[in-house]
Amino acid sequence: MAELTLNTGDIAAALRDNLEDWSPSLESETMGYVTSVGDGVARVTGLPGAMASELLEFPDGLIGVALNLDEDSIGTVILGDASGIEEGDEVRSTGRVLSIPVGDELLGRVVDSLGNPIDGKGDLNTSERRPLETQAPSVVERQPVSAPLQTGIKAIDAMTPIGRGQRELIIGDRQTGKTAVVVDTILAQKGLGVKCIYVAIGQKNSTVAEVVDTLTEAGAMEYTVVVNASAGDSAALQMYAPYAGSAIGQHWMYKGEDALVVFDDLTKQAVAYREISLLLRRPPGREAYPGDVFYLHSRLLERCARLSDELGGG
Repeated sequence: MAELTLNTGDIAAALRDNLEDWSPSLESETMGYVTSVGDGVARVTGLPGAMASELLEFPDGLIGVALNLDEDSIGTVILGDASGIEEGDEVRSTGRVLSIPVGDELLGRVVDSLGNPIDGKGDLNTSERRPLETQAPSVVERQPVSAPLQTGIKAIDAMTPIGRGQRELIIGDRQTGKTAVVVDTILAQKGLGVKCIYVAIGQKNSTVAEVVDTLTEAGAMEYTVVVNASAGDSAALQMYAPYAGSAIGQHWMYKGEDALVVFDDLTKQAVAYREISLLLRRPPGREAYPGDVFYLHSRLLERCARLSDELGGG
């Protein structure tokens, strides 16, 4: 029988080679579990360090937003099809908040509330992103509204002109031409250097398609982005659609450019927010709307402003 000999020098050299290529790494992740799920809302436990509005990762790449931070669980709204989520599924913290791609690459495109293209024209070639929820500019960061925004409607421009940095409510009964007014305003911005964002909330896809066709035929899609959260989308996507449109517009505002954002309409966003709040078992108020429904709109509309010259004047 052959004698087995061990060369300690060879063993030491082999260990040394392996240790030179090895780099220590330490990874940690917080994991929770689904305790209940239904109607696009999931209850998650085991994530004590979760932040408000933090993105949580579910199986199959689904994303949820932590809206209710209770003592022993988290009320999470699912952004997508929640039919595949079951009780006991693992949930991971991401440490990120909801954001959307921004930039000139979005001009001429139709996207959803998360910035995903839905017009069949391929992916978006942009790496810039902005969070959907941001702090509104403070008083010292603004300047008085002084430059007019032409609507193309002589009665408005002559009698009650609208200024850049202003917020304007268009109110009226059904089928009275509210959408026609804002579409005409978008068409009037051609050649004026104003980027336009049309946010459709809770509308039929056929209605949005008609608006897109009108803008395309007039050559207005060259400077317009359409954000669509249709009536068939989840309440969460309808709720976040106006914030997505505002984030897209703020990108140009902070670059010193002018942007026009149209929300059509915020009533449907409030209805979607009411649905989510009731599913999360928040205390209802008048007409079952939650008490913070006014803050839902005020923090959105206060992001519209004309910045000071030090910040570019956008």
